[in-house]
Formats: sequence, C-alpha cells, structure tokens
Amino acid sequence: MNLCNFPIGPSHPLFLIAGPCVIESERQCLDICEAVKPMADELGLPYYFKASYDKANRSSVESFRGPGM
Repeated sequence: MNLCNFPIGPSHPLFLIAGPCVIESERQCLDICEAVKPMADELGLPYYFKASYDKANRSSVESFRGPGM
C-alpha cells in the first residue's frame, strides 16, 4: 500500500504522522513542523504533518472546532 507515494506496511520502515489535534493558526502549524521535522530527520523517519480543520467530535458544543473550510 502507498501513502503519498511512500510504501507503507509491515515490511516497510516506520514513519511518523504527527500534528495538532485541530488547527488553531497557520503559525501554530508551521511551529510544530519546524520542531518535529528535524527530530524525525535525526531518527531517519519520514514525517507527514496531519491536523484537522474541523473537529466536530468535541465534548461541548461550545468547544473550539477549528477554522473550518
């Protein structure tokens, strides 16, 4: 199986998918990428950033859901 043209599965190396649960700002996303990418590189792990733009599964309807579309 491929993810973004990168082979994944039991016979392929480990990779990292990481990011905030929900996007709060562009700056937050860039800061996280700038912090995580060098660590992933040092460990030899391909890094894929992932964050939600609309997080509807909150415990309160008043909770922040993200910037939306």
